[in-house]
Amino acid sequence: MTERIPLLQVENLVITTTGPDGEPVRLIDGISFEVQEGEVLGIVGESGSGKSLTVLAVMGLLPVGLDIAEGSIRWRGKDLVGLRDRELRQMRGNDFGMIFQDPMTALNPLRRVGAQLAEAVRLHQNVTRGQARERAHELLRSVGVPEPEKRAKAYPHEWSGGMRQRAVIAMAMANDPALLIADEPTTALDVTVQAQVMRTLAAAREELSSALILITHDLALAAQNASRMIIMYSGRIVEAGTTREIFLHPTHPYTQGLLKSLISEGDERAYAIPGNPPLPRLRPVGCAFAARCELAKGRSVCTDVRPELELRPNGSYSACHFADELDAGRAPTTGGISHV
Repeated sequence: MTERIPLLQVENLVITTTGPDGEPVRLIDGISFEVQEGEVLGIVGESGSGKSLTVLAVMGLLPVGLDIAEGSIRWRGKDLVGLRDRELRQMRGNDFGMIFQDPMTALNPLRRVGAQLAEAVRLHQNVTRGQARERAHELLRSVGVPEPEKRAKAYPHEWSGGMRQRAVIAMAMANDPALLIADEPTTALDVTVQAQVMRTLAAAREELSSALILITHDLALAAQNASRMIIMYSGRIVEAGTTREIFLHPTHPYTQGLLKSLISEGDERAYAIPGNPPLPRLRPVGCAFAARCELAKGRSVCTDVRPELELRPNGSYSACHFADELDAGRAPTTGGISHV
């Protein structure tokens, strides 16, 4: 049987910048993952963990001063690292579309929403202006925008936050990409609008039969939408597996801390993991989470030896020296989430 080639395959990705002393600093430190056709992968972690930076590398949109120092990013077997920008521009929008976390910066405030959608269509398709305009209306209708012909003539500031996010989803859908990347798509939205946006995103993915990478700091949001999850901390993957296994049998203290922080009915106060992540240039030799971890207290192996991401008996992966101890213990309360 022929082995199925992943839609996206990232291997040993290292992204660096130059530190104050002129030496390279690893912002993303050797991460690997795959995305299969049609699946939903959640990438979860605190701000600064490297989630967004990872997908910006996939899109070929790393900020100036940041470089891919090692590793490969393969799209259907083709390595994207080193491709000319012209080639990447053709792939962006056509093969993969990105939904940025702030629609006000993703949309041009000086241009009408419909014109921006039409431009996204014409950049990749040989159509007339009229056909592109009709496609823009169709896209807005598909993401639940009422009276799309009328609303397309408005400027972004005339739309609510939730409606702007729908427009950004429509733009990502414009050329039927095989992969959608949603970077914190519900940031700064109230709970009701969050639910509406996620339903819109799910409908878009279903319409296109596309895969989805959902980037979020919200473990519950990932659990509700992703079949498989990656937990990132300080530029590294610390745990990965199916959503069910990660929720029922977490084997990394950071994941357990994230689960404890989920608020459930009856909680008087939210749990917060003590301390802060280390700066990339001050990342310790051993486990980056050691300074915040109860298990690491008094154990030199945590501060002296970097734990590798290893396969567990249940099929998930964990980068903790004491994963066996955690696996043998009782899983923490998960805030009443019952859909995993």
